[in-house]
Amino acid sequence: MAALEVVETGVLTTVQDAGRVGYASLGVGRSGAADAVSYALANRLVANPPGAAALEVTLGGLRLRARGAVTVAVTGAPGPLSVDGRAAAMNSVLHLRDGAELRMGTPERGLRGYLAVRGGIDVPPVLGSRSTDTLAGLGPARVAPGSVLPVGQPPPQWPTVDLAPDTPFPGDEVELRVTLGPRDDWFTADAVHTLLTGGYVVSGRTDRVGARLLGPPLERARPGELPSEGTVPGALQIPHDGDPVLFLADHPVTGGYPVIAVVVSADLRWAAQARPGTRLRFRLARRSRPAPVRVTP
Repeated sequence: MAALEVVETGVLTTVQDAGRVGYASLGVGRSGAADAVSYALANRLVANPPGAAALEVTLGGLRLRARGAVTVAVTGAPGPLSVDGRAAAMNSVLHLRDGAELRMGTPERGLRGYLAVRGGIDVPPVLGSRSTDTLAGLGPARVAPGSVLPVGQPPPQWPTVDLAPDTPFPGDEVELRVTLGPRDDWFTADAVHTLLTGGYVVSGRTDRVGARLLGPPLERARPGELPSEGTVPGALQIPHDGDPVLFLADHPVTGGYPVIAVVVSADLRWAAQARPGTRLRFRLARRSRPAPVRVTP
């Protein structure tokens, strides 16, 4: 059986798939790939079925060796990539011979890269998923040097493309669309205006659970405590100090601080790719209006 031998991992490398669905009522979050778009592209490039487990690599630094011939693809935050010391292209199909060594350098932009291998990372699933939930401690352990990750049975179909179009990654400033609520009424009108017109910076306190943002504090209109309620990825929760916390893939299932707004699903990938120092701006998402109904006399 083919496998990937991990030599170096960088800041953080975990196994991720599409996540655990349907366990929120039991206190288990979905987890899964933080940038679902890049993760899905990597799997498509090697013709894996949706949901196959891949590696999520934070700020590069991954170095691995093929045990047996394998086919891989690397997507996500753009950065230097090499196979046996020779430059290789991201968003492309790479065939590694037995013993070949692949390296992912520090990305030029963005935060997270994804490595999919044809057949998927075949670690044991937990509650139907192979994702590492860093908050709950579920799923496989964080990938460490010396780990040998088994590769599953390759799918019958072969990749139909060799290279996917490169998605432009944002630079030092990212705009995220939000919908207000569910607790925007806990904040002053000035606080809502500040959120939608000011700017925030991703602090060094960021991980797969969420990102603490630095910027103008958001003042509450209501005192007191809020009973814990369900949360979702992209929620902007505001603790008492007024500094927003942007929830990401491994966010807690419930939270007791009011959520002033939620990042729309289509922009979650850019929230997940915002590294420390990135400036975030939030704008209100436009809501589509139903078409007028014509009445024929």
